Amino acid sequence: MRHENVTMSGSSAIDWKGVGYLLSMVGALLLGAIAWPKPDDPGWHLPALIAGVATTIAGFGLRYVAHLKQRKEIEQTKREAERR
Repeated sequence: MRHENVTMSGSSAIDWKGVGYLLSMVGALLLGAIAWPKPDDPGWHLPALIAGVATTIAGFGLRYVAHLKQRKEIEQTKREAERR
């Protein structure tokens, strides 16, 4: 059986920030489910709730995309520094 060593560059294999954003998105959905309007609530509650949950999830998604972009830029800068 062949064994190979795996080396990781200073960062863990798990993207903890990504996990945090994912958990926050799930939390927004759960809070939205709890806040779901009752039949006797005003009609504007449902669209407001849906818009609030959607914008929260979109915001976390955009922050995660920015995080990935930043990580990529950092790795690229490290590679360029190593070449010098």
